[in-house]
Amino acid sequence: MNVIEVNKENVSQKGFFCCMSKRKSEGYQRKFRWLKDRFDEGLKIKMLDLKQGGRGFIEYIPGEFAWRAINAEEYMFIHCIWIVGKSKGKGYATLLLNECMKDAKKTGMKGVVALTSERTWLVGKKFFSKHGFEPVDQYPPFEIMVKKFDSGSTPSFSGNFNERLRAYGRGLTVIRSDQCPYIDAAVKVALNTAKELGVRTKVIELKSSADVRRLSPSPYGVFSIVYDGKLVSYHNLAKKELIESLKI
Repeated sequence: MNVIEVNKENVSQKGFFCCMSKRKSEGYQRKFRWLKDRFDEGLKIKMLDLKQGGRGFIEYIPGEFAWRAINAEEYMFIHCIWIVGKSKGKGYATLLLNECMKDAKKTGMKGVVALTSERTWLVGKKFFSKHGFEPVDQYPPFEIMVKKFDSGSTPSFSGNFNERLRAYGRGLTVIRSDQCPYIDAAVKVALNTAKELGVRTKVIELKSSADVRRLSPSPYGVFSIVYDGKLVSYHNLAKKELIESLKI
């Protein structure tokens, strides 16, 4: 299976795997614009060759620029790794992970870091454990997994998430970024549902990785729904699920 690297020069043609059939959607366009600056920070996207039937990708970036609420300087940080459809069970996730580890070693990183969860939008820890990653910090349902190549500081979560949750106060707050193209649809569901319920809402836009580390009320960082100082979700919810979660 060939691995295709997506970069600033070819992203318009190759895309970035997610929402490929909806390139005109707001979520896709926001991610596309977001990527333009991230490539200059060292972000890499590598996709399985679609022409060979490959369906999957990995996205990673130097830890100081990671869009998750963690401290991971000197490490390569994995934002996403996703294998779908008939590409599952063929070792392609390992193939893509190896691409990341090769680039991390090539650039003198101390190791590779991933944020895991047994819930949606993140890979579970079992996959990384199989490849020698070890847990170093946890904030349920999240766990930081690290594979060290050399001695160095240990990655950790950035800040007190409970304090940040309380700081958002009453009503519904949506914290968002453009790192994931599916966030846009999730935001619209949250805001439309809140409007129907007559709930006061506000949206916090995260414009940089520093914003994520400073403001995010969950380790996932790039998307959160907060209601009355409590984390409702870090991933998309259907209207019915959101109503049940708000318990209004």
